[in-house]
Amino acid sequence: MNERLLLEMATSLGYRLAMAGAETYRVEESIIYVLRTYGLEAECFAIPNCLIVSIITQEGKPITRMRRIGTHGNDMDSVERYNNLSRRLCAEKPDPETAMAWLEETDRSLRQYSPAGNALGYFLGSFSFALFFGGTLADGLCAGLCGLFLLIVDHYMEQIRSTQFFRVITGAFFTAMLTYLMQQAGLCANPDAAIIGTLMILVPGLLFTNAMRDVMYGDTNSGLNRVVQVLLIAIAIALGTAAALRLTTHLWGDPIGAGLIDYGFWLENLVCFLGCIGFAILFNIHGPGVFICAVGGIMAWSAYLIADGLGCGIFVANLAGAIVAALYSEIMARVRRYPAISYLVVAIFPQLPGAGVYYTMSYAVHNDMLRFAEKGMETASVAGALAVGILLVSTAFRLWSKWLYHNRGKFGHH
Repeated sequence: MNERLLLEMATSLGYRLAMAGAETYRVEESIIYVLRTYGLEAECFAIPNCLIVSIITQEGKPITRMRRIGTHGNDMDSVERYNNLSRRLCAEKPDPETAMAWLEETDRSLRQYSPAGNALGYFLGSFSFALFFGGTLADGLCAGLCGLFLLIVDHYMEQIRSTQFFRVITGAFFTAMLTYLMQQAGLCANPDAAIIGTLMILVPGLLFTNAMRDVMYGDTNSGLNRVVQVLLIAIAIALGTAAALRLTTHLWGDPIGAGLIDYGFWLENLVCFLGCIGFAILFNIHGPGVFICAVGGIMAWSAYLIADGLGCGIFVANLAGAIVAALYSEIMARVRRYPAISYLVVAIFPQLPGAGVYYTMSYAVHNDMLRFAEKGMETASVAGALAVGILLVSTAFRLWSKWLYHNRGKFGHH
């Protein structure tokens, strides 16, 4: 048996999962399960920027392979395909050469949206969430145009290999400036709604979700690393929009919106559904999964609205939405045998505190420290509620799965 080839194949599989945006535990378990299927004693250590895999050969010699992991993507289709490949390898145990050929075949089978499809995702996500946050139809169209502009900025910054922090600052600044310019031209009545709708594209939803799941599975180092990345991106969003607001105020005075619209339960859920479809495209989800993920977003947001309507505080309302999103994701993962993260990252998106980050920054720019502190605490409360909801459900399902595994003989399963 070619043990070195097996080690290379398993490490490459884990590397591809990590680069696509998989959770740390999924990367480690996929590698270990595959190697142990072939009778090898294996150890794996993964953090967001490094992967180390060691095996003990049948002659008792240790071999170690290390890969450095670059900037993570938001590619849920790749996570699903590589996850399915790891299951297939464990079930069929092909020879090492065939296993490597399967990995290369999976590489060739990966799907990506066309440039037009990506543009649709940027436009639809920005347009829908501008309406979701109370903007008019004109505000939504302006946000959609800003989303397309953000796509161009992102592409250019990627070409020059800019760091993620600087990329987010640049994108936030130029899209906010474009929105303020459209307000001056009389095209946008509520720049706040248009900006927030566009900035939702920059909100690190997958990072936040993976951070919570890493902490829950005991991968504290990876979880804290991701939390720091989430905070840095939030700071970058705030700095970029704050700089644009400062410049706008200096040039034309303080921008004042015409007033946000309350669309009510049904219309809010409709635009939420459309926005979630846009973000499912941006997370490279294909086929029926796009609509299944969007339905999860509606269910989570409906739970939030119902709890809010019953007089629950913002923490409890967001907790209710997060619990529903996590429950839906875990159930659909078992029904369709896909990773839960693919459903959760979209279902939880409408509740992510992108608006909270924006308004906290706005109060700071206007030197309103009291409202800045209040909004900042509220934003932190929302993030905490989402984290608690995800952790509660994910922990319960993991314990339940372990209980079923250890007791499967008692129920006649083999």
